[in-house]
Parts: sequence; C-alpha cells; structure tokens
Amino acid sequence: MRFGKIDYLNLLPFDIFIKGYPTPSSFKQCLNHRKSYPAKLNHDFFFRRIDAGFISSLAGYDSWRKKQVTSCAIIGNKKVLSVLVLLQEKEGLDAQSATSNALCQVLGLKGQVLIGDKALRFYHQPQPKSDFVDLATLWHQKTGLPFVFGRFCYQAHGKFYTKMAKAFYQRPIKIPHYILEQRAKQSGLNRGQILYYLKHILYRVRPKEEFSLHCFYRQVRLKRVPRPRRF
Repeated sequence: MRFGKIDYLNLLPFDIFIKGYPTPSSFKQCLNHRKSYPAKLNHDFFFRRIDAGFISSLAGYDSWRKKQVTSCAIIGNKKVLSVLVLLQEKEGLDAQSATSNALCQVLGLKGQVLIGDKALRFYHQPQPKSDFVDLATLWHQKTGLPFVFGRFCYQAHGKFYTKMAKAFYQRPIKIPHYILEQRAKQSGLNRGQILYYLKHILYRVRPKEEFSLHCFYRQVRLKRVPRPRRF
C-alpha cells in the first residue's frame, strides 16, 4: 500500500491519527517517503506511484467521477488562512497547488497566489501588508458553501482507505505539546497561530461539501480552466 501525504500543517491532526492507527509496516514506511506538496502528489497519483492520498480537488476530478473517493477531505470552513491572493502584487500562480490556482481563476481574481506556511506567515505578520483575499472566504461569500481544497482519493484498496478515512474524522485528535512546538519551529509560527488555523479546517465531507465540489467543477468547465493530467 502506497499512500502519499501533503506535508502541510492542515494535515497535522492526520499525522497524529495515523501513528496510532493499525496499518501494515509497509504503509508506514511509504508514508514517511511520500510526503510532498499537492502538485507533486498529483503527479505521483496520476502515474500510480501512490495508490491513495489527499489529492488536490482539481486533480481528483476523475476519482470523484469514478466514485473512488472517501468522505474525508481538507476543507476551509468560511476561511482557510493558508490560501491567499495578494491583490497588489504582480500576478502569479503557485506551482505547488493546482486547486488554489484554479479557484483564483474561477473567482476572477488577479494577484499573487500564496499557499501553505508562507500564506500563514503573511496572514499573521504585523501591519502594514498588501491587500489580500482569503479564497475560502470569498468562495463562501459567493456560494454560502465551504471549499474543498483536497480530497482523500484512492485507486486501490478502497475498503481499507474508506475505513481509515471514517476513523480519522470520527476520532477527536489532541495534538501533543511537543509536536506543536516542533511544527512551530519548522513553520515560523507560534502554537496559538497553528491552533487558530486548525480551527478553520474541517475533514468530513457532508452534502454541503459535496455540492461545493460539484459547483467548483462546473465553474472549472465553464471557464475552461485546465485540469492536471498525466500527459
């Protein structure tokens, strides 16, 4: 079993969960070697170097259409803090996230797309700073829906991954103090900022989230935003 994981703070609760979840030793070994940013995992998924993972929503379209998805995802609840567009900066996309770039185009924004720890550091930096838009906030303002940034998709071992996903979002996760301190040092944020960020991230896909994905895919087709492909 080959599982790929996004090495971002939004999956810190999953990191804690998976350490205690019963999996084959080969799964844990692969997990430690297949940590990367979203666009790289998309590529690995397309070429079947991994058979499951939290895949960018845009790249996960075919899995969604084939129903090879779990009811688990990375969801921005009204705001996300880690996916921003800096409006006064030179226009530019972020090479690490296809979905964030597509959402920026769907929402008709122009500016510099910023994701992950870089976006969180910018969000928490003291004034003055450039005008910016939180993409999950703007999506919610326009649709009344949360935005799904990544979906737990699979290409094999569907029963195993579906059971894992359900166990993850049903189990309350407490992050140990020492791990928070480690991630704070790595990210350049403090413990309070990390916990505040995680309060805005949901993981269970309910009807609202599913409908939000449907709306996003429809807008991607209408605006002819290119989706990541194998070739």
